Amino acid sequence: MKTLTRFILVVLFGALHIAVLSAQNVDWDKLIEDWRKEYHVPGMSVGIIRDGKIILSKGYGVLEEGKKEKVDEKTLFSIASNTKAFITASLAQLVDEGKIKWDDKVKSYLPYFELYDPCVSEMMTIRDLLCHRSGLGTYSGDLIWYRSEYSAEEVVRRVSTIPSQYEFRNGYGYSNVMFITAGEVLRAVTGKKWDQYVRENFLVPLQMNRTITSTNEFSSTSNIATPHKPEGTHETPIEWVNWDNMGAAGGIISSSDDMLKWMAMQLNHGIHGTDTFFSTQSQYAMWTPHNNFVVSSNAHNLYSRNFNGYGLGWGLKDYQGHFLVNHTGGYDGMYSSVTMLPNDNLGIVVLTNSMYSIGPMLSLEIIDKLLGFPQKDWKDRGLKQEVVTWNSKAERIKARTDARQVGTLPTIKEDLITGLYRDPMYGDIRIIKEGPHIYIEFLSSPDLKAELSHWHFDTYVLNWIKQQAWFSFGTVQILKDNNGKPNKLLFDVPNDDIFFEEINAIRISP
Repeated sequence: MKTLTRFILVVLFGALHIAVLSAQNVDWDKLIEDWRKEYHVPGMSVGIIRDGKIILSKGYGVLEEGKKEKVDEKTLFSIASNTKAFITASLAQLVDEGKIKWDDKVKSYLPYFELYDPCVSEMMTIRDLLCHRSGLGTYSGDLIWYRSEYSAEEVVRRVSTIPSQYEFRNGYGYSNVMFITAGEVLRAVTGKKWDQYVRENFLVPLQMNRTITSTNEFSSTSNIATPHKPEGTHETPIEWVNWDNMGAAGGIISSSDDMLKWMAMQLNHGIHGTDTFFSTQSQYAMWTPHNNFVVSSNAHNLYSRNFNGYGLGWGLKDYQGHFLVNHTGGYDGMYSSVTMLPNDNLGIVVLTNSMYSIGPMLSLEIIDKLLGFPQKDWKDRGLKQEVVTWNSKAERIKARTDARQVGTLPTIKEDLITGLYRDPMYGDIRIIKEGPHIYIEFLSSPDLKAELSHWHFDTYVLNWIKQQAWFSFGTVQILKDNNGKPNKLLFDVPNDDIFFEEINAIRISP
């Protein structure tokens, strides 16, 4: 028996030794550059930390397609929804200080807060805001804040008009508007806007000196990546979009160097140097599944996954028997990914200036190499998933263009469809005529203005004046009332994020 035990230990030590040597011998530059080129990502920055030591923090590619300036470890990218973890950490501090409880009612701090049902409005807690179980659908209501001039409070006040898609606490709907609400709770308790609180309590003490919270700060810094919109194998540079009104859900702009400092604190149980940012108990709360998902047979076989859920601002799952904490973020022309294996003291951040979801799959390959797991072709799997995603988008547009009825005429004269239309959720929309041109204006979102051209019947194509990252082709139909007069707008803009079909705008004046 002793001989067998000794043999097993020798085999295990040998396997561990081989895994460590394998990880040390990885050519990270070649691996990451191969990924970048195959995904057609103009520029990216990758950071890896293990056992408190930085293995890698480096940039690859360029700040902007067609230009020479290189990305480095200090280049700024939007981390988008990875901001959400900063909001939950901020609220965790308030819990530790006894200023709030996770299960405090939202209305205790925001009396104006209302949802689709008065009972739900009364029951909704801070904890509910942070784990996507409000009953709202995924991305529902994002049109309220996207490119709009509404303040965060105004966005929250309009949430009551968004219909539910499942029963309260009985489903999952990824909700940016609920995290905007969480940011307003933070402001109500502390008297500080979310960005001021995060800067004072996390960015400054962690020396995340490059990190900013608004595009308005660009004038005082440099080395900023340019967002890009994929168009086939070509990447088109697009402008940065200001997200200040939804900042608590996705407003932070950071670098791989700074995000490694954030992950180091997280992996060290909320401690950095002599500072404790939040208690172990609060970290357990954030890293405990509050909203669980069914694990498919494919996920079980591919990832050896046994559970999958969402905590408070973090996605939670297992990979090859190891606890995994992660989140991704999508911004106009940029994607981010943060992945941590707390029990292995390992963290990975991937920041890109394109809208291909390279981060999660690349992180799995990095994990496999560092922990000596069997190697899988994650790059090929990821590329195939991207092809399916983008083909699906193209097919939806093609279905609409194929359905066009050529040679039809509108039944309502163009002069008569002009006027002011109002939607309870979004607000006012105006159709105007300027000379031979007809335009549609989203009054709270000037950057969504489009010129209308006849498509078929009483439907018009939306020719966006400005480049849009999340959508391209779209139409609006002018519906008539029983007397044959223009009465309502019906939008069809196929995309996965900004849902124009939620608009129910009724004409209120010529």
